[in-house]
Amino acid sequence: MDKTKNMNSTNGVVEEFTLLGLASFPKLSIVLFILLFVIYILILTGNLLIMVTVHLEPRLHSAMYYFLSKLSFVDLCYATVTIPKMLKDFISKSDTISPSGCITQLFFLHFFAGTESILLTVMAYDRYVAICNPLRYVNIMSKTVCYWLESLCWTASFLHSIIQVVMVCQLTFCGPNKIDHFFCDIHPLSVLACSDIFIIEIVFVANSGMISLICFVVLLASYIGIITTILNTSSLEGLGKAFSTCASHLIVVTLFFGPCVFIYLRPPVSYAADKMVSIFYTVLTPLLNPVIYTLRNQEVKNAIKSLIGKKLNK
Repeated sequence: MDKTKNMNSTNGVVEEFTLLGLASFPKLSIVLFILLFVIYILILTGNLLIMVTVHLEPRLHSAMYYFLSKLSFVDLCYATVTIPKMLKDFISKSDTISPSGCITQLFFLHFFAGTESILLTVMAYDRYVAICNPLRYVNIMSKTVCYWLESLCWTASFLHSIIQVVMVCQLTFCGPNKIDHFFCDIHPLSVLACSDIFIIEIVFVANSGMISLICFVVLLASYIGIITTILNTSSLEGLGKAFSTCASHLIVVTLFFGPCVFIYLRPPVSYAADKMVSIFYTVLTPLLNPVIYTLRNQEVKNAIKSLIGKKLNK
């Protein structure tokens, strides 16, 4: 019998999993730790800066920036679900995780990923209202509506995540216990199951597919309306402002949804590219979002400069 299985299972039930990560490249551990640590600090700094700026700057107290600050909060939490554990594994000889820890990580991973998906969709709708109904924008996107939309994001993503977790909890793991990934996720975990995963596999894809389909339809409808309005705009200044307003959001949507569609809208089959793609949407997207929104948004840049100036002049 396999020695690893003996050490990590009792009565045929796995008691802990081993995250392989980049186990085949141990000499890179220190370099990767330093790189990932710097990235994590930048993620925390960038997203916290946007949250504080939106909160303190009265000029940014609108629906657009309200949702931007929530996106920064979700990005910060999303990165924190995986990166600290990855940092620990890079420098520790123990890269194991308990089944309960694995399930917890999986829950919060999908909870914050689902929240970000729906939040980006809500932000697309916000841009649609701002461009297509500018005179009614303040009334349509009132504080009450913003609160309801935010509640929708959290509630829907919770339901999405809890379904994933309930399905995973139906699986039996009796060995092997090595997860070929940096963190616990649906596909690399389900392929280790000893039980039949056919029905659960369908539920996984249907659950992710449903939330992706709804988000895609709303995003598509919003941007069809936006593009139609832009094309009918005779003013070059209005055209430029509308394009600038939407460009940042389109970039973020593409960076986030592209890798997620590749990973989750297919059966649980492991591909060599999965680990690299997952790093993109769990690490690079939270890092790039604050950069994209600040570099392409003059109001945010001016607000940050104003706040820094006030602090320096005190």
